[in-house]
Amino acid sequence: MYEYIKGKLVFVGPLYVVLENGGIGYQLQVANPFRFSGSLNQDVTFYIYQAVREDAITLFGFKDYTEKQLYLKLISVSGIGPKSGLSILASDDHLGLIQAIETDNVGYLVKFPGVGKKTAAQIILDLKGKLGELLPDTYWLEEHPVHETTRGQSAVLTEALEALTGLGYSDREVKKILPLLEKENYSNTEEVLRAAFKLLLKG
Repeated sequence: MYEYIKGKLVFVGPLYVVLENGGIGYQLQVANPFRFSGSLNQDVTFYIYQAVREDAITLFGFKDYTEKQLYLKLISVSGIGPKSGLSILASDDHLGLIQAIETDNVGYLVKFPGVGKKTAAQIILDLKGKLGELLPDTYWLEEHPVHETTRGQSAVLTEALEALTGLGYSDREVKKILPLLEKENYSNTEEVLRAAFKLLLKG
């Protein structure tokens, strides 16, 4: 079992990142890979959760220990699998997530892909009152600066839409917010995703 892996971030894509360590490239499923665009070709540390199934071994990466602990609590809930847990964390509003759980805000939770009213209620039932130890460390929610890109606006939007689809958002949900996204100019994919998550969660 891995606790963390430190190495050079060599690839950031819509669905995963690749971390190179000791000549081995580790494919890590992460929540919103484009959060890490600013660390490309730099040494970084990811905390790791390893999921083992009969047909696959998957590594999930987290930017720090606190994010990993929040993820582990999410996937302990019946109805929340490893990929569903990532989708919930992808908005990067982890403090908002904790507050929604503590205040019985089902409406906030059902806006995540694959989370219906029954699952949202289960999340609240299982986790309410159990996330307090994560609140002192919520300053890891701070935005990380990323390098500007010279890619065209259409390419940035395309990458972001692919990432949203990979996270489980439906074509209908994506098409609903696309006109609003197209009205703005973005310097990179992470900016598009941040705006998209706000629109999706606002519903």
